Amino acid sequence: MSSPLIHICVLGVLLFLGVVLRTRVRLFKTYFIPASLITGCIGLALGQYGFGILSNEMQETFASLPPALISIVFAPMLMGIQLPKGKDVAGLVAPQLLFGYIGDFLLVSIPLLITGLVIMPVWNVDGIFGSLIEIGFVGGHGTAAGMGEVFADLGWSEGGALALTTATIGLFAGIVCGMVIINIGVRNGHVSALQSTDKIASKTSADIIPKQEQPAGAFVTINKEVVEPLAFHFGLIALAIMVGMVLLYLLERATGLNLPLFPMAMIGGLLVQKLLAGTRYAEAIDRGTLNLIQGLALELLIVSAIATIEVPVVIAYALPLLLISAVSLATLLFHFYYLGPRIFRTQWFEHSIVNFGVLAGVTAVGLMLLRTVDPDMKSDAAKAYAMRAPFISPFVGGGLLTSVLPLLVSSYGAVTTGSAFLMACAALLVIARAAGFWSKPAMQGAMLIV
Repeated sequence: MSSPLIHICVLGVLLFLGVVLRTRVRLFKTYFIPASLITGCIGLALGQYGFGILSNEMQETFASLPPALISIVFAPMLMGIQLPKGKDVAGLVAPQLLFGYIGDFLLVSIPLLITGLVIMPVWNVDGIFGSLIEIGFVGGHGTAAGMGEVFADLGWSEGGALALTTATIGLFAGIVCGMVIINIGVRNGHVSALQSTDKIASKTSADIIPKQEQPAGAFVTINKEVVEPLAFHFGLIALAIMVGMVLLYLLERATGLNLPLFPMAMIGGLLVQKLLAGTRYAEAIDRGTLNLIQGLALELLIVSAIATIEVPVVIAYALPLLLISAVSLATLLFHFYYLGPRIFRTQWFEHSIVNFGVLAGVTAVGLMLLRTVDPDMKSDAAKAYAMRAPFISPFVGGGLLTSVLPLLVSSYGAVTTGSAFLMACAALLVIARAAGFWSKPAMQGAMLIV
């Protein structure tokens, strides 16, 4: 029996153990800690920096998975979606788009400026350190794992472990701080759907969905006599990745840069969809099936990435990492409480909380926080967030800008790059005012900061 098969089976068993702990330990349930994060921490504890139960060979197998899995996660991201119409964009999506880009650019500029002006002189770290927040907080564990090779190519191999640690910090900050914000918001009447903190806990969904309430995860879109539908969709993802490899090769030849594959795989997925549009095969593309494949790849990616974090590197960078994380969390709170009530004229709390969760952790955290304050999805926040995705996901939080950010810092320095993105934030605020997406917050339903 091959060793890689045993290693993957161990990874699956650990994931099952993480699910059991997630559903039975009240602490994990209360703070919505995902099973993959619990599993990754178990793997880390059992590895060479913990009890030493998992062999080095097994951990090497785990460490080889994230670079491949991240491309599987990103390849279908733009497949099976439709761009919203212009009229919808102007009224509903534009505020979400402006708010999202401003938040992301703040999490690029402020950490880079703090790195260049404070952390580099005191701790003598590489300027690329400042890019960890956009990569880890906004991009999440998947992006952090995928950027490991980029950090190594730039001569800063420690970046991969630190990016994963930053993603973990952001995930916890998004969940814990998000729930604190929600409780404060409900008590002060900022939330339109909830009127008391008692309703928060009562609206959370069950861990195991009752059989009669289980939704369909995917549709059978192609006759199984031809091929298993899951295999057909995996073929589409594989084709998208291959197209991405060609695009990456051409781009690297043209620019001389060493870029990661996963953003190109995402563009490859869009090109595959365009190629199939109008053909009979386009009708066989099911977004739900693609989501299932993405979800599996992402869960395995998070587990394997966290389980192989280089603990000594994290300990060595502990103080600057805590400083930049604390500053970034303060930046997110400013973004939420000051800009949110001013950019969103109505339902500002709902629109802002989903962005807080996404910017600190991942999309799942943002949607979880939104469902906590808006369990019946009566606000426009979920719709607006979903409609803005095609205009923001390909670029930030794991997109094209994220992939080149360390290269920009390496070429122009932390302070120069941070200043440029801070100016971009200012420009977006000017656009918001000029376009009418800026107003004085009302006394009811907004925390005024003047």
